[in-house]
Amino acid sequence: MEEAARQAQAPDLPALVHLAGAARAELESTRGGRVFFAEDPRWSEPDACLGTWIDDPDHLVVVGMIDEHIVGYGSVHLDDLHTGERLGVIDDLFVLEGARGVGVGEMMMDELVAFCRGHHCVGIDAVALPGNRATKNFFETFGLVARAIVVHRAFGATDAEEAP
Repeated sequence: MEEAARQAQAPDLPALVHLAGAARAELESTRGGRVFFAEDPRWSEPDACLGTWIDDPDHLVVVGMIDEHIVGYGSVHLDDLHTGERLGVIDDLFVLEGARGVGVGEMMMDELVAFCRGHHCVGIDAVALPGNRATKNFFETFGLVARAIVVHRAFGATDAEEAP
């Protein structure tokens, strides 16, 4: 088995859209997932967003592969801070469940971090949903630690869905 990561290209778009759907399906029912996906309009049209990001110099989209088969994807964008500095923000990082634990995620993360360092970012942010300890632990291996915690209370019919 040969693992690799590389910058995504336009012909990768169908695989990227499939992976974005798999990520959403896996995470939407977890605590915080419903609101996470509802607050970001890119999830309603992942093909348009990912297709645009592939060609945007302020974004990097990567694919993770095992034996030339795309099994994961990641994306990061540059956020211009009001101080004039830049922050890297990871939008997505996902590997199919059966392909986890062999280094594909690490290879993609290395590419995202290198992109941010190359653009002189002051740091890099990512989101880990509550209770997703594996994601939190993964990011911590790359030196990412909590710098803010968003707290939330759901109202109405979703109270039970969002409760701990």
